[in-house]
Amino acid sequence: MPKPLTLALVTGAALLTRRALRRRVRTSPLWPLPALDPPVSGRPRSRALRLRLAAHETIADGVVQLRLAGAGLPRWEPGAHVDLVLPSGLVRQYSLCGDPGDTSCYTVATRLVADGRGGSREVHERLAEGMELEVRGPRNRFPLVDAPAYVFVAGGIGITPLLPMLRALPEGTAWRLLYGGRTRASMPYLEEVRALAGDRATVVADDEDGRVDLPALFAGIPEGTAVYCCGPDGLAAAVAEALPGTATLHLERFAPPAAAGGDTAFELELRRSGRTLTVPAGSTVLAAVRRELPDLAYSCEQGFCGTCQQRVLEGEIDHRDELLTDAERQNSMLICVSRARSDRLVLDM
Repeated sequence: MPKPLTLALVTGAALLTRRALRRRVRTSPLWPLPALDPPVSGRPRSRALRLRLAAHETIADGVVQLRLAGAGLPRWEPGAHVDLVLPSGLVRQYSLCGDPGDTSCYTVATRLVADGRGGSREVHERLAEGMELEVRGPRNRFPLVDAPAYVFVAGGIGITPLLPMLRALPEGTAWRLLYGGRTRASMPYLEEVRALAGDRATVVADDEDGRVDLPALFAGIPEGTAVYCCGPDGLAAAVAEALPGTATLHLERFAPPAAAGGDTAFELELRRSGRTLTVPAGSTVLAAVRRELPDLAYSCEQGFCGTCQQRVLEGEIDHRDELLTDAERQNSMLICVSRARSDRLVLDM
C-alpha cells in the first residue's frame, strides 16, 4: 500500500465521451442476477413492496439513513439499489448499504441536495418513522465482479454501494479504498470504513487536504484490477482518465452526463399504438410519449433504472444513459434521456 495520498475531489475535469468510457467498462457479474422485468406500457412494474420506515436518523452532516422493515424480503448482492416511491409520487433510486443477508429490512442513505429536484428534501423533511412506503426492486447494475485486486473510489454519499462490497471481499483479497468528501463531518459511515479498511483506506476531506494524485493511487496495481468508482461527475471523469490500460472501470454516477447540446426535434412513431408524434428539441421522448400514453411506466428520469427501456424498430439512437450494455443498445433505448440521431425514430409500443 503506498503512503497515504492527499486529495480534494476533482470537480472540473472534462468528461470522457460516452463511447470512450464504455470501452473501458466491464459489466460481467460475479453472481448470476435475476432477470429484470421487461419494460411495460400502461401498467406498473412488478415486485413492489410495502415496507415500514422503522428508522429515520441523521448519520452525518446533511445525510439521513433509512431502515425499511418487512419480512422475507428479496435477497440482494453488493451494488444493488431499490426504487423508493415517495408520498408525493416522486421515485428515487438509492443504493442498499446494509447487510445483504438480512431479509427483515433494507438500509439506504441519502444526502440532502438543496438545489435538486425535490426528492432528497422530501426524504429528509417529510418522511417519519412508522410511515409505510412503496419500494421496488432490488436491482443490480453495479455488481462486484471477480478480479485479482480492487481499487474503490468513493465521493461522499458514493460510499453507500461500495460499503457492502468491502464487507463481502474474501479474506486475503488485495484492495484499497480512496474515500473523499467536503468535510469529515459530512462523510457517512466514516468510522465503519476505518474499521473495515485500516491502512488500506485513504480518507481525505476537501477542507483539509490538497489535490489527489490519481496516477499514484493506481501505480503498481496488478493487471486485471477492478476499479469501482461512485461519486460526482468530476471525480468519475478524473478516475476514468487516470485509469491504467490494464484495469477495468466499474462506474456509478450521481447523475447522467450532460448532453452535448444542439438537440433538434424529430418524428417519433409508436408502431403498435398507431401514433406519430413530434419530440421537441427541448423535451424528451418520455415526455412526448406520456402525453399520449399517460400510464407508461417510468422511474428515475435519469437513465439509471431501466424502467422506461423500449425496443427500437427503426432509426438511429443517440444513447445518453449509463445503464444499457452495447448489445442492448443495438435495438433498445431508455426514453427518459436518449434521443434520435436521425430525423425519425420508430418504437415498438
